[in-house]
Amino acid sequence: MKRFYKAVSLAETGNGWQVMLDGRAVKTVSKAAQVTPTRALAEALAAEWERQEGEIDPASFPLRDLADYAIDIAAPTRSTVIAAILRFAESDTLCYRADPDNALFDRQTQVWEPLVTAAEASLQVQFVRVSGVIHRAQPAATLVRLEAALGELDGFTLAALHTLASLAASLIIGMAALAPDADAETLWQAAELEEIWQAELWGRDAEAEERSARRFATFKAAMAFAGLAKA
Repeated sequence: MKRFYKAVSLAETGNGWQVMLDGRAVKTVSKAAQVTPTRALAEALAAEWERQEGEIDPASFPLRDLADYAIDIAAPTRSTVIAAILRFAESDTLCYRADPDNALFDRQTQVWEPLVTAAEASLQVQFVRVSGVIHRAQPAATLVRLEAALGELDGFTLAALHTLASLAASLIIGMAALAPDADAETLWQAAELEEIWQAELWGRDAEAEERSARRFATFKAAMAFAGLAKA
């Protein structure tokens, strides 16, 4: 589709901000009003539209896609979205380590354990660490507390968190990424630790590098989205 609009602007509504294309408000995929809670997020959404030249690239709208998800899915089906996010805690990658006599175990402990212990302190929960791939359930009290913490988040934050936890296969990393001072590179390195380890041993091909770069770009966009929704 070619760019069909000339002017991109913002309009303040009763409960937020909207992007306008030639004076017409942008809507979500489900045709709802795409109203953002902050001007900062609306400005970022407008910038995505401004950057389009000639043919519109649907893949270049990560913030718009997250806004649509927040409005069309996270808001009306909060319990379903929270349940989906909670599953990343039930089998959190950071809790599954190699055998203690494996060199990878030391790297996992060095990189992952500070993130796990920080999450335990901030969320007041206890995570079970596992050596091997056999699933072990997290304590029921931990899951109840995490569900309550997720229930306190607004739809825009839930939308970002679902993307973050999914990409990292870890609710612990996803929650850490919501912090205002979170470092995207450090968290992504933690999420990719096992891939990085394998690459150090056997090398990494260009296709894998490109795929990781795309996923990291989406991860950073979700972090930015969460921050802009709170700005």
